[in-house]
Amino acid sequence: MPRTTPPRPLDVEAEFPELAAHRGLSTRLHPRPGDPGPTESSVGGPLLWPADEPWPVCRTPHRRDRGRRIEDVHEERRVLARAWLRTTGTGPSDEERETVTALRRRHRVPGLDDTTPLPLLPLAQLFARDVPGLGAPEGSDLLQVLWCPFDAHAGHGPGLRLVWRRAADVGALLTEPPRPPVVGSADYVPEPCVLDPEPVVEHQYQELLGAELCERIEEWEEAAEEAAEDDDEADDEADCVTYHHDLSLAPGWKVGGFASWSVTGPADLVCSCGAPTRLLLTVAGSEWDRGSLSWVPVEDRERIDTYDANVPTRVVVGRGGSLNVFVCTADPTHEHRVSLQ
Repeated sequence: MPRTTPPRPLDVEAEFPELAAHRGLSTRLHPRPGDPGPTESSVGGPLLWPADEPWPVCRTPHRRDRGRRIEDVHEERRVLARAWLRTTGTGPSDEERETVTALRRRHRVPGLDDTTPLPLLPLAQLFARDVPGLGAPEGSDLLQVLWCPFDAHAGHGPGLRLVWRRAADVGALLTEPPRPPVVGSADYVPEPCVLDPEPVVEHQYQELLGAELCERIEEWEEAAEEAAEDDDEADDEADCVTYHHDLSLAPGWKVGGFASWSVTGPADLVCSCGAPTRLLLTVAGSEWDRGSLSWVPVEDRERIDTYDANVPTRVVVGRGGSLNVFVCTADPTHEHRVSLQ
């Protein structure tokens, strides 16, 4: 099903014409549970991986012999979804709770030391034909993203690997890629999701607009909030229109556009070659929250409060924020940069 972002609650450039210089396009990926194939763009789906090419592994020293089984993670989610989506609304039964407790057990894997090569877990696959603004390097039309599902990588959660390739060069497929025997966190196990990419307009993060414009926007928001408080008939959702939540950055998984800096504040991420970087991919903890309801797609409006509707991938980074992946503007194959927000 296609996803359609509603128009913004107001034309922010009409209020602040200077914002036209801070406008950009991003592509919301709109991941939703499905059964993607290796020739499709996806989150958590199978990769178009050549049978004769080694599967990427993590060699960073860290403990990797204890964790949860991937199949147990998926089964726990199915059990809880069935329980909470029942018409009775009573949640898991005693039997289901016992099942979930058993599925959450952590397991030891004998023979794995801290440097044993550990197969990476597929996170996303994006074809340039599907995703405007992907910016694939010359000769490539496919981005594959994998990560190590353990918190042990330079303070940024799971270690991320980007692979650019030309899809037409892939011959025989690797049909059964290796998987890590256990994962450090269920939050790093994505559910298979199909995508419905949609270009949307964004405006740069507020702290990057300059002090004068930023102050004017804050004053405008305060005045609007006071007016809403005085209007007894105002709609609750409309009362809360703000630049940050409604008029600036689209929530959820996306390609391109602008990054949020809500945790660390803006940072100037530069490639090792000295070139500036650009935001390539945002890995998000949710597709919307109570502060970003105006971005909920038209097709999902009736599902806003449905169990886990806003977390289709089930991926959680940090404390439910986002992992922003930046690449070099001179050569996207240079080592990427990440920011956890």
